Amino acid sequence: MADKIGVLFIVAQDEFGADSAVHADIIRNLDRDKFSVHVACTDGAGNGVPPALAVMQKIPNIKLRPTRFAPSLRKRGTAALLRNARSLAQVSQEFLRLKEYIAREGIRIVHSTERPRDVAYNIALSKLAGTRSVAHVHVKWSEEYGRLAKWGVRNADAVFSISRFVTSAVAGMGIPTGQIHTVLNGIEPSKWDPDVDGSAFRRELGIPQDAPLLASVSRLFSWKGQRELVRAFALVREKIPNAELVIVGADYTLFDPNSFTAELKTLAQSLGVSEHVRFTGGRSDIPNVMAACDIFSMPSFEEPFGLVFLEAMAMRKPVVAINNGGTPEVVEQGRSGLLSPPWDVPALATNIVQLLGDRGLRESMGAYGRSRVLAYFNAQRMAQDAGAAYERILNG
Repeated sequence: MADKIGVLFIVAQDEFGADSAVHADIIRNLDRDKFSVHVACTDGAGNGVPPALAVMQKIPNIKLRPTRFAPSLRKRGTAALLRNARSLAQVSQEFLRLKEYIAREGIRIVHSTERPRDVAYNIALSKLAGTRSVAHVHVKWSEEYGRLAKWGVRNADAVFSISRFVTSAVAGMGIPTGQIHTVLNGIEPSKWDPDVDGSAFRRELGIPQDAPLLASVSRLFSWKGQRELVRAFALVREKIPNAELVIVGADYTLFDPNSFTAELKTLAQSLGVSEHVRFTGGRSDIPNVMAACDIFSMPSFEEPFGLVFLEAMAMRKPVVAINNGGTPEVVEQGRSGLLSPPWDVPALATNIVQLLGDRGLRESMGAYGRSRVLAYFNAQRMAQDAGAAYERILNG
């Protein structure tokens, strides 16, 4: 058998977010008969085991290399690093050791997210070591992104995008379409048991077991659509007076330091529904949240993909969302959920009312959604697509 293709994943971020979860599932499911899988993962810079490393340590059949990366630019550590000759020397030596590792292990592809530090390491290492570079874009790409991230994506040998919507956006930035490979996201279905009992979650929040429950799970900021969802919920309550809403997630303050949760609570108060909207903050028991609700909604604007839609579908929950971005590639109108035009709050409310009032429709959409996750939107198919793209990249 021909030599296996060596693939090195760069995981420089301490946190374990949605993009890290996608990469972990690809790493876990790549065909080991074709690929040898290596991971250069942050070592936490001496501050304990970071979440990303903790996950990577549990993945079998990989060569894991804990690595001391340069500080994140977002954390403004670069200036301090440059002032500290000892730290700069340590990071430089680690970079050279990583380059030597690539040569020693016969790595042929270096794969990273589009985050500035990750993609900068990727391109620099690939150029020096003579490998192919893959920049995996998980966001709607635009000129608003930083210079380093744009430089990295534009200089990568190939770009993976998570949806056709993102592929179009990347192409609009001037990347040749022949360099872009659409690898639709997937999840591990075994982690999502639709028969989980959600009654304990309802009891915890004081939600009656028979109350129609709408749930939303995501980081909290304006583009995720929670503001429109609260407004739509006020209209839903006019038709279904015992309906309840739970919003799960923490404020995302990268773009706005102000608390979006506080704004949403004020909005719910002004609409007279504050007693029926519960904010839980971030939670780790999302399967329990999904099990407890009747329908799931995240009316986000120009969502690049929406992994949480797959999670709801895997739990046999119908989805109410917006008909733009990558969402229609995930949620099929009239089959796994209902989609409304962007910013159309009455239409969003109408779709919620329709589903809350029709148990048969909820069950049929939920069953179809889970079948789509099992048959297609799974991590195994995603890894197969990634592997096929690697081979195309190496074959020119």
